[in-house]
Amino acid sequence: MTFAHGTTRPPGRLDDVPGWFPVLDQTLFDWFLGHQESAGVRGDLLEVGVYMGKSAIFLGRHLQDGERYTVCDLFEGSAPDDANRAESTKSYGALTRQTFEENYLSFHDALPRVLQGPSSVVPAEVAPRSCRFVHIDASHLYEHVYDDIGAARDALLPGGVVVLDDFRSEHTPGVSVAAWEAVLTRGLRPICLSTQKLYGTWDDPGPAQEALLTAVRGRADCHLSDQRAAGHRIIRLKSKGMRAPAFPPSRYASGTGPAADRAPSRPGRAAAPRRGRTRRIAADLLPPVLTRAIRGARPGRDPGAR
Repeated sequence: MTFAHGTTRPPGRLDDVPGWFPVLDQTLFDWFLGHQESAGVRGDLLEVGVYMGKSAIFLGRHLQDGERYTVCDLFEGSAPDDANRAESTKSYGALTRQTFEENYLSFHDALPRVLQGPSSVVPAEVAPRSCRFVHIDASHLYEHVYDDIGAARDALLPGGVVVLDDFRSEHTPGVSVAAWEAVLTRGLRPICLSTQKLYGTWDDPGPAQEALLTAVRGRADCHLSDQRAAGHRIIRLKSKGMRAPAFPPSRYASGTGPAADRAPSRPGRAAAPRRGRTRRIAADLLPPVLTRAIRGARPGRDPGAR
């Protein structure tokens, strides 16, 4: 594959892909998606705004058989208005669709469905009530974020999760206004907040909150705060030296290790979780004593036996 980056080396690991995807959010994405999968929830995945593909690559690892994965971005295309055009030119001038696709194909054998254009095309391209997980990280302008939240609400299945990026960054007040407006007047219910993202649903957030609290309590690497505001329970999480969840290297990774760990996913879909992976996802967030108990309780094995 010839890379558009010129002399830039292709990514060997997820951390090599430019972009903003903190370790805490990688852990939460893994937990929410793994929690859905362990509960037998099936539905499509959607990311609006992909930049160089870091979080899109991560999401693609959770695609299950029969599910569809769609991403949407302007890339080098024309913005729908002057304000969006100025924003794209200032912050994302180097972004091209080719760069995104090359990065993604470094880790997966097949691309997701790519919509090149403004996020306003999503409602016509993504079926209502078809998605279990939607990540919104596109324009920071209030009008666009307002519409993106509405599109996510229509696309999500009952119990589906939406993630809003940059909801409280000082340089993105439009996202903050649109996010909290959705909470106060449009039925969005927060599940939890990370330093950078709001995780929410239009259904009862209680079961997910309780499951998340069970998983996080006792972790020394995660600060936890359980608060209430305007009638909403709000769980705040903050990393304290947290390590990123394991993610397979790309096909270009150098170094030693089993060839299977470096292999990209099977053609036509992202790599399916290996047997026992869902258990490991959950166990990674549990206190050590529970983790040891889970690992010991394997089929056909007495947990108390040596």
